[in-house]
Amino acid sequence: MKRILTFLFFVLTVISMSAQDARPEMADTLRSSGKIYVVVCVAAIVLCGLIVYLVTIDRKISRLEKEMASQKKQTP
Repeated sequence: MKRILTFLFFVLTVISMSAQDARPEMADTLRSSGKIYVVVCVAAIVLCGLIVYLVTIDRKISRLEKEMASQKKQTP
């Protein structure tokens, strides 16, 4: 029964997705006016900022883990 429901869910999902337009109107408008490049640049800047933030946090966590490990070794 569970397999049948899962199958029906995926079939209905595919049917609903195929009923949508292949080319969104908003993308065509942005592309024709040249603003799509601004959108792509802003998205790239945000993504780069998130990556830098995650790398910074990872370095801080690694440093704190090393400090905690060295403190555990020092205290008997």
